[in-house]
Amino acid sequence: MQKEYLEEFKTYLSFEKNYSEHTIAGYSSDITSFLIWLDSDCLKVNLEKIREYLHFIQRFNYKKTTILRKIASIRGFYKYLNREKLIDTNPAEALIAPKRGKTLPKFLTDDEMEKILDNVPITTPAGFRNKAILELLWATGMRVSELSGLNFRDLELDNNEIRVFGKGAKERIVLVSNRAKRYLEQYIHTARPLVIGKNGIKTDVSDDSPVFINNTGYRLQTRTIRNVINEIVNRIHLPKHVTPHVFRHSFATRLIEHGADLRVVQELLGHTSISNTQIYTHVSTQHLKDVYNTAHPHA
Repeated sequence: MQKEYLEEFKTYLSFEKNYSEHTIAGYSSDITSFLIWLDSDCLKVNLEKIREYLHFIQRFNYKKTTILRKIASIRGFYKYLNREKLIDTNPAEALIAPKRGKTLPKFLTDDEMEKILDNVPITTPAGFRNKAILELLWATGMRVSELSGLNFRDLELDNNEIRVFGKGAKERIVLVSNRAKRYLEQYIHTARPLVIGKNGIKTDVSDDSPVFINNTGYRLQTRTIRNVINEIVNRIHLPKHVTPHVFRHSFATRLIEHGADLRVVQELLGHTSISNTQIYTHVSTQHLKDVYNTAHPHA
């Protein structure tokens, strides 16, 4: 039954909370570890038992971010069980998590971003797809899971707009630059039709069809996008760890540096709280300090 609870929880995270496959995998791993340690009925757990588990995992010297995720996983799992009326109260509700340390998000300079974008090979349909993907990540600031989940009905390219569904299935509109739009349309009209599905038939296109597909015609997964970025970064010897989320950080930082209103950036990123967006003002300020300390002779 515990395995069944976990599978149903994963379905809930995917279809109702709209969490990314990466987040769901992390939550699943955390709950599996907890259930193995528990070795008893998870429906009869109290707060003291959960605290005992958190004390037990201290011996493994996990990073604070990992501990916070494990706490969030357990909280979410028991909140779900309570919602489904499998338990009367949520034993993890009163769990107090340590405060997360604030770290400035990493971002790319304009030159670094252009170097990555200029080194996407576009000699194959996959190459055209990858070029469109990276241009879109940079132009819109959308999450990689949001981009992977795009369907044709979400595109409003006549207005340079795309509708995306973010965390918690929240819907918003992102804006697309003419440059990114050009590469996306080139992929849709010339490269994507060349992909042959697994059954040897060209993939049909409907409103519900995924925009970005792999070489067998199925929806492109986020791990493939991460691999594409890693391959380019390694090939051009860029001395930074670059993920799709770094594209998002770079997008937000550049807007703030060029005077964009914080509320506008919040809306474009799909942040629920403006406090999540304010971190980019600190990034911008730190960048100015770095430039000053490098350039000024008396710094």
